[in-house]
Amino acid sequence: MVQTIQAQNVNIRDLIENFGLQLIEDEGFFPEWQENLPEVTETEKQLLDKVKRGFINLLNYPPLLEDVIKMAVLDPILFIADFYLAPFYVKSEQSIEIISEDEGVIIRGRLDTLVLKDQLWVMVIESKKASYSVEAGLAQLIAYMMGNPQPKQPSYGMITGGGTLTFIKLVKAETFQYARSNLFATLNQGDLYRVLQILKHLSQIVINR
Repeated sequence: MVQTIQAQNVNIRDLIENFGLQLIEDEGFFPEWQENLPEVTETEKQLLDKVKRGFINLLNYPPLLEDVIKMAVLDPILFIADFYLAPFYVKSEQSIEIISEDEGVIIRGRLDTLVLKDQLWVMVIESKKASYSVEAGLAQLIAYMMGNPQPKQPSYGMITGGGTLTFIKLVKAETFQYARSNLFATLNQGDLYRVLQILKHLSQIVINR
């Protein structure tokens, strides 16, 4: 009997048991968030500082729902990182479906924001309510990334609740393997600068493939 799980209900244990997902803690597996990062210009810093001030202002008017977080945090960062310019383009609310090797489990869902280049998934971004930690959406994000139609290439993802952000790398070898970056806080001095550096670096990796 085929079991269907909605992506928003999936957890890490589901992905481990049905798809062989493995967490890789070797720093050499995901160096892209630490090495060869580009500089952030003064103009970019000023824009990111505005994003930070806007988020601080929003905290005075709870609750912060997903749409508000996307407008106030995600969209401006993607804009500053040039993900709205060619060769990239952005789609929202895309359906995905992944099936386990024995076809006993199907996961279906819709992802919030997908950045593409020539049908290659670059960033899969799942925004969560600000009151949630990013852990609440980690399994859902990885499930979406597992639906990458180009599995021979690494997938990169970013998840945020508005106040915190983290990056994920997923590779399909004999099984699915993933690693994650440190956690960055919107309110921490300089953290958004680092987030932009990582986004710009990942975009160059994909362009140069």
